[in-house]
Amino acid sequence: MHILIINGPNLNLLGSREPSIYGNKSYKDLEKYLHECAQSLAITIEIHQSNLEGIIIDLLHYAKHKNFQAVILNAAAYSHYSYAIYDAIKAINLPVINVHLTDPSNRSEAFRKVDVLKAASLKTFKGEGFESYKKALIYCKKEVKA
Repeated sequence: MHILIINGPNLNLLGSREPSIYGNKSYKDLEKYLHECAQSLAITIEIHQSNLEGIIIDLLHYAKHKNFQAVILNAAAYSHYSYAIYDAIKAINLPVINVHLTDPSNRSEAFRKVDVLKAASLKTFKGEGFESYKKALIYCKKEVKA
């Protein structure tokens, strides 16, 4: 199984960005964790991060054209308002698993309570930090046909 993992804006700042919310682990720590999880599940992954909405859309298109079996997407703030990413998810006809490090429904900002990508995604894992990604990988391995 081959899975594309796409991370959105500001995730490159993990470890220094609001550690009281996102923790002290860095983006490199996340990448290492993901590779270890994928290896233990016998899954191959490719990881990308972008702060730009258009690049995230291009990566979703890339997933379709390169025959990935699934996409794990943490669109970060774009999750709350990007209908362009929503449309891209619908257009690629691939299972997209929506991931959040935190649980947006428990955050204080009202705009975070809306997740426009949830309706286009096959499943959502949230609120468990890096473990949300691991659960998404396990879900792909069990539920997505390779």
